[in-house]
Amino acid sequence: MAETVDDKVSYFQAVTGISDPDLCTEILAAHNWDLQVAVSSITANPSSPTATASASTSLREPAPSAPLADAEFVAPPPPMPPPLQQQQQQQPPGIAWKLVTLPFYVVSGGVGLVAGTFRLGAWVAGGVLSRSLSLLGLAGQAGGDHLPPSAAEAADFVAEFEREFGSGRGPRFVAEGFADALQRAQREFKLLFVYLHSPDHPDTPAFCGGCLCAEPVAAFIDENFVAWGGSIRRTEGFKMSNSLNASRFPFCAVVMASTNQRIVLLQQVEGPKSPEEMITILQRVVEEYATSLVAARIEAEERLNNQRLREEQDAAYRAALEADQARERERLEELERREREAAEAERKRKEEEEALARAAQEAAEKEAALARRRQEKAMALGAEPEKGPGITRVLIRFPTGERKERRFHSSATVTSLYDYVDSLDCLKAEKYSLVSNFPRVAYGPEKHSMTLEEAGLHPQASLFIEIEQ
Repeated sequence: MAETVDDKVSYFQAVTGISDPDLCTEILAAHNWDLQVAVSSITANPSSPTATASASTSLREPAPSAPLADAEFVAPPPPMPPPLQQQQQQQPPGIAWKLVTLPFYVVSGGVGLVAGTFRLGAWVAGGVLSRSLSLLGLAGQAGGDHLPPSAAEAADFVAEFEREFGSGRGPRFVAEGFADALQRAQREFKLLFVYLHSPDHPDTPAFCGGCLCAEPVAAFIDENFVAWGGSIRRTEGFKMSNSLNASRFPFCAVVMASTNQRIVLLQQVEGPKSPEEMITILQRVVEEYATSLVAARIEAEERLNNQRLREEQDAAYRAALEADQARERERLEELERREREAAEAERKRKEEEEALARAAQEAAEKEAALARRRQEKAMALGAEPEKGPGITRVLIRFPTGERKERRFHSSATVTSLYDYVDSLDCLKAEKYSLVSNFPRVAYGPEKHSMTLEEAGLHPQASLFIEIEQ
């Protein structure tokens, strides 16, 4: 906020557009030199002297740059001034009448400040909500009636411009907010052509119809610029008029984006211009900044190529890494498979060894049992008796063709013959029968208790071994 009286008067003139310094001094003094209250009283009051003072604004030097953020937080747009004929018929109010109406300005300004605060908060909240919905993919579903406020104002301006000067005539103004239009210009490596429309300015119809809508001008702007327009009656158009220090209408400007959310003002075009003058001015701007735009395009393309190259390199690296990981997985899986097979083979080998060891042990135990059995049978038989009248001679033929002969007491049982066979190491079978050849008689378990004489084997007998299956 300015600290001196002159600074406050200058600031009040720049914001309200009132060119009369005496009137500005009177209004500020009536509001105790409170700039905020004084500005609010002018911008919110329908009977404000802004309309009468705006026609006499003088040309000022364009600012080299303007903060984009500052353009978003200024007072609401001024009310619609009365038509030109009424202005010509009415005499400007005198100083006395201005002083009488100043208290009313103070009251209405306070109310307007509160209302403007609510409108600004709703506008900011609506813009944030709309941008959030668009990011979530819901703005397209809501329909065209739910555009952000800045985009809605831009669309209304385009519709009104086409309605007044003809559809398809003039530059192709983008139907989006200033910030989005500036980003579009950045993406397309173009400058942004800004037109601030003052509907009630006497030079506006002739300028729009004769200059902006001239085919060479419109074609030149469409080819070299991104065009954005806004009415100073609307919020964003009024904010941009303050940000760009618009002091005379018709007003056009050429801007470009800068760092830190700021815009650079490259050229101001104020007041009526012929198509030739407009093309000459815009041609000079394009030629002056063509090199920087080309450099920006080349830099962006190099950055894009570098990014694409990095992405390709990253993709190739990921593919190679995945291939290496796949080979490593296959190697590990093959190693695990071999280890499993080796472990399975080792397990089977140990099982076979254990089975062989058990079989050998069982065979050894069986052999030892047979040896004990032969020894026990031999001990049960006793010594072979000498020849005599009560002695029976028995000849036994084995399946291998081997023959064994022994003498037994005639009173010995048939079991003694089996014990004798079992005591010999000539037969491996455990189940067998002693059978006589002719007549064929089998000496099975039912005859084991019979004596040799009772069984008809005395005094001699010839038997063969029949293996049981």
